[in-house]
Amino acid sequence: MLKSVVTTPINHVLRGESWACKRLQSFTGKTVCIRILPLVNFSLLIDAEGEIQQVNSSDMGADTTLSLSPLILPRLLARESSAFEQIKIIGNQSLADELIAIGKQINLSAIIEHDLSKAIGDIPAHRITLAGEHLIQWQVENVHRITQTLAEYWTEENRFLTKPAAVDQFSEEVKNLQHNTEQLEQRLHRLTQRSILTSE
Repeated sequence: MLKSVVTTPINHVLRGESWACKRLQSFTGKTVCIRILPLVNFSLLIDAEGEIQQVNSSDMGADTTLSLSPLILPRLLARESSAFEQIKIIGNQSLADELIAIGKQINLSAIIEHDLSKAIGDIPAHRITLAGEHLIQWQVENVHRITQTLAEYWTEENRFLTKPAAVDQFSEEVKNLQHNTEQLEQRLHRLTQRSILTSE
């Protein structure tokens, strides 16, 4: 189940972006571990076609491990350069740099809109994609507001001690943000799966 959830959408995107496959072919046989704690931790193998396959190896055996917080996922989807800089890299730096460079260049919104237009037409596809972009931007703004609020709190209101109420509020805000991020991931996954099924 996890194999198809992870590999099918990624390979669908890669097949549509042949330049990305060609760039990944130079890393054939290399493994990449993606860690989005505490949500997921999985390893992928780059095959001879420049596509990816799921493998059961741990992150300790991967050539490159990319670790990131779920809080930056909306910003990654919005292709914010500063979000890519927050990805922690362990292992093969050149492979990690190539993966991040490809991630910055691929426009998922354009791909999803193109796939949807085949099934429902250009105008509805554009509106759905635009709504998705607004949803992602809303998530990005939420993260920014929370971090700004916390920064103000730490620098102005409580420089020495953390009150229990503030800790509880912070924990609740993080939980709400994680929940919203998970819902966004599920919506994008359903949208991607629907576009894949309609285009096949």
